[in-house]
Amino acid sequence: MSEQIVTGNSLEDQIGNLHKEDVVLDFAGKRPDQLIVGCYYRGTVDGYADFGVFVNLGEHVTGLLHRSELPTRLESLDWDIGDSVYAQVKNVRDNGNVDLGWSLRRAESEFRGNFVHDPEGTLDPEDLDDSTETAKLQSKPESESESETDDRAMADASVDSRADSVQEAHASEAIVKTEQEQEQGPEPDVERKRAQSSSADLKRAEIEALEENVGNVVRLEGIVTDARQTSGPTVFSLQDETGTVDCAAFEGAGVRAYPGVDAGDYVCIDGEVRERRGELQIETEQLVVLEDEAAATVSDRMEDAIMAEAAVDTVEPLVPDPAVEAVLDTVREAATAIRRAVIESRPIVVRHEATVDGYLAGAAIERAVLPLIKNEQTSADAVYHHFDRRPLDGAYDMDDATNDVTSLLAAHDRHQQKHPLFVFAATGSTRDSLDGFELLRIYDADAIVVDGETGDAAVADAVRTIANPELAGSDAETSSTAIATAIAAHVNTDVRDDLGHLPAASFWENTPDVYADLADERGYNAEETKNLREAIALEAYYQSYDGKRELVSDLLFADDTSGLREKVSEQFREKLAREVETAEENLDRRSEGGVAFAVLDTNSFTHRFDFPSTELLLDEVHRRNRDGTFVTLGVGEDEITIRSTTPVDISDVVQQLEDAVPNAGVTARDGHGRIEFVVGERKRVLEAAIDAIANAV
Repeated sequence: MSEQIVTGNSLEDQIGNLHKEDVVLDFAGKRPDQLIVGCYYRGTVDGYADFGVFVNLGEHVTGLLHRSELPTRLESLDWDIGDSVYAQVKNVRDNGNVDLGWSLRRAESEFRGNFVHDPEGTLDPEDLDDSTETAKLQSKPESESESETDDRAMADASVDSRADSVQEAHASEAIVKTEQEQEQGPEPDVERKRAQSSSADLKRAEIEALEENVGNVVRLEGIVTDARQTSGPTVFSLQDETGTVDCAAFEGAGVRAYPGVDAGDYVCIDGEVRERRGELQIETEQLVVLEDEAAATVSDRMEDAIMAEAAVDTVEPLVPDPAVEAVLDTVREAATAIRRAVIESRPIVVRHEATVDGYLAGAAIERAVLPLIKNEQTSADAVYHHFDRRPLDGAYDMDDATNDVTSLLAAHDRHQQKHPLFVFAATGSTRDSLDGFELLRIYDADAIVVDGETGDAAVADAVRTIANPELAGSDAETSSTAIATAIAAHVNTDVRDDLGHLPAASFWENTPDVYADLADERGYNAEETKNLREAIALEAYYQSYDGKRELVSDLLFADDTSGLREKVSEQFREKLAREVETAEENLDRRSEGGVAFAVLDTNSFTHRFDFPSTELLLDEVHRRNRDGTFVTLGVGEDEITIRSTTPVDISDVVQQLEDAVPNAGVTARDGHGRIEFVVGERKRVLEAAIDAIANAV
């Protein structure tokens, strides 16, 4: 391109057949009023503010690209300080402030011409590159437009007062990571058309291999698992047999691309592999919905691959445990279902009782699943979107199920998210959970139960899989954690060594030697295991409906160099000792039929809304006072909690109470020795319960 020096204030007169919006200018002037409104200029990112991005257009002129001009969220821009960018001059104000607009063209090659704008004519054409022309123009800005928003007015004041340190100040506000960081629009239409022209030559790639193809255009085939509209592009989550990736398709800021495509469609996508903030993303250049045989081919290929990948190897339990060995088949079924959910990008929700056994069982499964999700998903926050652990207070009742169903329906409607796989740990084996399971089943949400407590056969028909030794015909006892660690070891063999200390910590007393020895091998002696158990018990009580993922992980798996477990367990012992002392001073001791009873009015002589829970307090009181045939009863306003040195058939006790106090509404609750009744019959139910228990033991 020959060099030329032209004068005048009309750019079109100086660039031949080109339109001024087809060229990009390098500004060599010194004043904002020398800029040409409507032209595109090359600049560099100077800094960020809440209301936009400051761009240096030259050594002496800076403009503002307001956030209202952006096709995406300000926080989603991947520009760093000093990056070369392109922007259109929209307006030059009387005070020298420059309003900039977004440029769809984001590379010099996408403009039809490149000129140096030298309004003062100080440059020597001999000093310019051969490929660059000089447009020597004496120009005045067009009339300025009115301010769009109050934020723009704020920007005016900010620009007026900018000091040399503004770059550093605004840069400190720049890098703000949000949940939509990955939602950037693709390259302009020029690049899209160029790629489409050669798309016929593309061969299918697998998502797991995308890291090797950053910067390349690839072809992917799979199923759309999610389609969401952002303020910039439309983002499709695509899953193939090897993983999941987000594909951004841009028609316009906030405009739905490919409106006929939704979750569940099998598609073929051509696009460039990009990395944004550490996450891979496809900038979609072409998307085609597959039908009939083409869709069936992709579906069959994915199903075969998923079945092969989800299948678990035969893994032995951590130690010999008759109760665990009795449920090994269901352990492997549960592990396969969990692995398949990860592969299918199906969220996993672990619901566990808010007890030590429940937390340890849930944490074991969490430990196994999170690395698989990280490997399967390209999104950095996938471990939060695809896995959740939610504690329960006892059985899984209709209140819990209603909350879960409401959440899954909202996630499906808003984000096309698949219905989760629910895993119940240390809860769910009794009839109290049947109504909740039935509600889940109506919405095709599968449930797996992992529970070492007493179980009801009816539950097996309401869930996908249940790992319960009693229902498997075994009279051997173990903890839910012991079963859950066996499942976790099948789900992810890489974490097997991380789990060895968990079963020992789940037993409050009479820890099986095999688990105590295993914990010792993993570096947890009896004292350290006790500290771990007590620390989890205390934290399980506070914020009881929150899984506390990071805190629990620190307690269970981190190197305890700060003494975290010891400090928390010390708090546990201090708080529990105070409450036990008060409770023992107020025990009503009596004897019935040769059975010693200790009755505690939990309404009157406990702090019901502070640590410890009634169940934990009664356990400790019972352990300290038992001698021979001994029963401890915690009597609340409408419930009795039973602890006994001799096994008690709660169903038999309930039957006797129904006969003795027929209008009391007596019912067993959650399989943990709890009986409920109506408040008005409290006194009669208590006396009848003492008689019934004395007869039963």
